[in-house]
Amino acid sequence: MTTFDEREQAFEAKFARDEEMAFRIIARRNRLLGYWAAEQMKLTKAEADAYATSVVHAEFEEAGDDDVVRKLIGDLTAANITCDEALVRRAIDEHTVEARRQLMASE
Repeated sequence: MTTFDEREQAFEAKFARDEEMAFRIIARRNRLLGYWAAEQMKLTKAEADAYATSVVHAEFEEAGDDDVVRKLIGDLTAANITCDEALVRRAIDEHTVEARRQLMASE
């Protein structure tokens, strides 16, 4: 195998690891967001667990964070919690940092 082939395989392996880590960070972030929103809505522990899972699943509806933002705003508004897109996006940013920190600490 040539040096070029080895280098190409190394780049492909790094890309795959980076993509997997990005996926894990987003999934962890969405779970944390679910717990954050559940706390706002004063859900029980079991309800919070189920809600956090539903936020993780909401990510798969379309590319980007808009599906999660819509879900959180809709659910918080339905629970008579005052919120807007800026608040939810700020929570997304904060929980992304926390999710990354948690995953880096676990590895």
